[in-house]
Amino acid sequence: MTNLQRIPHCSHWGAYSLLVENDRIVGVEPFAGDPHPSRIIESVPAWGDARRRVLRPMARRAWLVAARAGRPTSAAERELRGREAFVPVDWDEALALVSGEIRRVIDAHGNRSVFAGSYGWTSAGRFHHASSLLRRMMNLVGGFTGHVDTYSVAAGPVILRHVLGSADACQGLAPTLDSAARHTDTLVVFGAMSPRTAQSEAGGIARHTLEDHLRAIVARGTRIVHVSPQRDDLPDWVNAEWWPIKPNTDTALMLALTQQIIAEGKQDSEFLSRHCAGSERLLAYLAGDADGVRKDADWAARITGLDGGRIRELARVLPATRSLLSVSWSLQRARHGEQPFWAAVALAAVAGQIGLPGGGVGFGYGSLGGVGVHANIGKPPAMAQLTNELDSFIPVARITEMLENPGGSFTYEGVERCFPDTRLVYWAGGNPYHHHQDLYRLERAWRRQPETIVVQDPMWTATALRADVVLPASTSIERNDLAGNRRSDMVVAMKQAIAPLGQSRSDFDIFSALATRLGVGDAFTEGRDEMQWVRHLYELTRTDARERFKMQMPAFEQFWEQGAAEVPTLHDHVYLAGYRADPEAKPLKTESGRIELGSERLARWGYDDCPPHPAWLPAEEWLDDAAAGQGWFHMLSPQPEGRLHSQLVHAGPSAQRMPDGRERLRMHPQDARRLGLDDDTPVRVFNERGSCIAHLQCTDAIRPGVVALPTGAWFTPDASDDATELSGNANVLTRDVRTSRLGQGCAAHSCLVKVEAWSGAAIEPGTLYDARLAVMSEPR
Repeated sequence: MTNLQRIPHCSHWGAYSLLVENDRIVGVEPFAGDPHPSRIIESVPAWGDARRRVLRPMARRAWLVAARAGRPTSAAERELRGREAFVPVDWDEALALVSGEIRRVIDAHGNRSVFAGSYGWTSAGRFHHASSLLRRMMNLVGGFTGHVDTYSVAAGPVILRHVLGSADACQGLAPTLDSAARHTDTLVVFGAMSPRTAQSEAGGIARHTLEDHLRAIVARGTRIVHVSPQRDDLPDWVNAEWWPIKPNTDTALMLALTQQIIAEGKQDSEFLSRHCAGSERLLAYLAGDADGVRKDADWAARITGLDGGRIRELARVLPATRSLLSVSWSLQRARHGEQPFWAAVALAAVAGQIGLPGGGVGFGYGSLGGVGVHANIGKPPAMAQLTNELDSFIPVARITEMLENPGGSFTYEGVERCFPDTRLVYWAGGNPYHHHQDLYRLERAWRRQPETIVVQDPMWTATALRADVVLPASTSIERNDLAGNRRSDMVVAMKQAIAPLGQSRSDFDIFSALATRLGVGDAFTEGRDEMQWVRHLYELTRTDARERFKMQMPAFEQFWEQGAAEVPTLHDHVYLAGYRADPEAKPLKTESGRIELGSERLARWGYDDCPPHPAWLPAEEWLDDAAAGQGWFHMLSPQPEGRLHSQLVHAGPSAQRMPDGRERLRMHPQDARRLGLDDDTPVRVFNERGSCIAHLQCTDAIRPGVVALPTGAWFTPDASDDATELSGNANVLTRDVRTSRLGQGCAAHSCLVKVEAWSGAAIEPGTLYDARLAVMSEPR
């Protein structure tokens, strides 16, 4: 007799039920209310596969000797990270060693020397959210150095805080797509608006509805112009006009559209006068008053590779129709990434579209599943991190600089700050050897600076293999939690489906035990166990919905039984409608109280890489005529189809699209013919920072001269230092540079590479990774 159970659960890529029989997952069913479930849910049972799981606490040999002696590691001992075997330790000793190291470093060097930023996406659960729990614990013992912003979006929200007074327009509170389906006549999509990237949402998503909104916009007869180097950044059924722009040149196109509108006298002068500040700076730049270069359609055509006549025609359409600009987050992950966001605001303002139904500008539609489709206006469930007593942080993508340059200075939003002298790194639930750029440079700094690196994770990631001590965390399917976030229209129950593998423990249990050893256990737990916390977080959300929005969410018992509950959401939203109607009564939180098309504050700060108005600033690496003539390709590193980041890379749809374990490099067929490369064969992709082996995939859906290598392949270098990476990890090639001194964001998309045939040994990267894992992690 079968004992099949349906266990409701949720991950970043959607809600589903796990079919469990005898403590074994035998199937996955999508959430019944999801119109377009992601296939990534098919990979979830692989979390129950022990082969790459951390099954017991482990410590690196040389570090363990030093820690047991109560001393820091030597430089020579740190150089062994990623090369030396681990040995198992029991939980009591592991917890004693880690808590002892935290206390030793704090006593000897201060709390600033503990870096616990711990960026990562391991679990959608809001209670067992590893980085939140780590910060909660560290705040109870005096604070830590953290990070601000994300790898996904950093430069964009920074500049929008100065231009629009908040980052709302790129966090889900721009014009909603249901409003666009009713009102928008002309939609210009810069970058992607794709169900591929909308599969996932931080904190989980119950219903994937981007496709439905796109179909409604198409059914309305909206003209859609798609500006991207990749045609399939929009679904083919949209039938958009594809403008295959050179990467990193969108700002030049936006500025030229703005200049053409002004040249033909079609600007909304009343809106500019009443609602905008600093317009004279922008207008002078567009006219070429200082440099003698008029930023018109012909100027932009030479930079972007687009047709000047089409640019002029679109410039006439934008102010004459209800127009909406959609700007992907990917545009700001490049050198001077602040500029396309600022230029898009300027274009929408000059066209007079901001604050109108279905008009204006929005950022990140499709970049995550909830952006622009629904906004949770209530209180989403979240574990309180408490207050950090220290004003110590780095921009998230400046990890390597922090490790290379202790005590060195950097600027962020006009303030000069110092990198800490980092002695201990604690990474819980994340993998910088996926997210970060120029991985060989990170590798050198990672081995040199910190005295101790603690990694807490379910998997033997590349980061875990380069730790000093590894604490085995359970996955979300081995504990109870709940999902929900500021862009989700539901809270979803995440029930435990199977027992924890090996000796793994939940993140809450690990941090509770460490907090107790650090003398703050009661304050950390507040006397609640796992289910009491899950209930408490849900009740905070439920109470807020009732008190502020008169919405009656179900009682916890009913929610836990049915598996999901709706929350208050915002629909048919018109961004800045109130401001447009009465800017004096509803000023923005900018320096002037208005939309800043020119910034006095930025003029005072005097950044050469972020001037006081939107500007075209070429990156050091972009596809200009000189680079193209020397055989360089501009490489994009987008999100893959079959997974989120590096999670579950060897399972389900991710494994199906890369059966040899190597990521696919997209290239136009005419480029492949020119180089004598055959489709569906291995190629070497390289530049001065590194090289990797990928599998060539020819397609006419990408602009010639551009290649795309999706991120997330597990970092697998061959035997020698700074050697060829075998799985197609794009971040051995990307540049580790800031967007600008203002935003300090990730600039991965400003990257040139060369490509050649690969004739080396056909080593399967997964086999090599597993062999190294066996050598380094098997008990001796």
